[in-house]
Amino acid sequence: MRNDLTIYDEVSDRWWSDDLRWVRTLKNLVPGRMTWFDRHTDWQGKAVLDLGCAGGFMAEALARRGADVTGIDPATQAIAAARHHAAAENLQIAYDVGVGEDMPYANARFDTVVCVDVLEHVADVAHVLAEVSRVLRPGGLFLFDTINRNPIARFAAITIAEDVLRLLPRGTHDPAKFIKPRELRAALRQAGLTPGTFTGLGPRGVDRRMDLTFGPLPFTAVQFMGLARKQGATT
Repeated sequence: MRNDLTIYDEVSDRWWSDDLRWVRTLKNLVPGRMTWFDRHTDWQGKAVLDLGCAGGFMAEALARRGADVTGIDPATQAIAAARHHAAAENLQIAYDVGVGEDMPYANARFDTVVCVDVLEHVADVAHVLAEVSRVLRPGGLFLFDTINRNPIARFAAITIAEDVLRLLPRGTHDPAKFIKPRELRAALRQAGLTPGTFTGLGPRGVDRRMDLTFGPLPFTAVQFMGLARKQGATT
């Protein structure tokens, strides 16, 4: 089975335990993403949606930067784990169960939407981007990452990451759902979002547990981050 999203609920009770290597990999991606995301916005006091939040790694990083964070994910048990951990850390984060194609939020609710490790999994990218545009305020910021669709990305993300190194469970990704940057730029524009800078994301070193650490890279052939803004004046 490809694009297996059950994995997030299956490990929800160990999401914050650090005893699963592939979950630690997801956790280790957060600082690398934030290194780049931080350059493009001041989080303090902003209403931020973490779309596809899973167990809350990104949501907690955003909350610690002073954002007013809401997280949404279809994985019910992962959301429960996120709520439990946020309460234990005394972080005020609102978590909801739901999907990107039909979000339960009012129009223009958020200053920023963050969407990482998500677009390559959703049922309908265009529909998700339309919902992102709907819930963003005019001038609002969309920050994301996803995986490029080409033979190199397939080899790196599936053959190496899933089959050889087991950085992710086998079946996590369906390479047919990977997205070329030019396709994503077109889809963003169609949704009323103006694309900005894209940059690569990938391994930059290893930590004391010999787990990979991550950060921005100059090439987008495998995994890439980007930003877009909703058209209209900032309020």
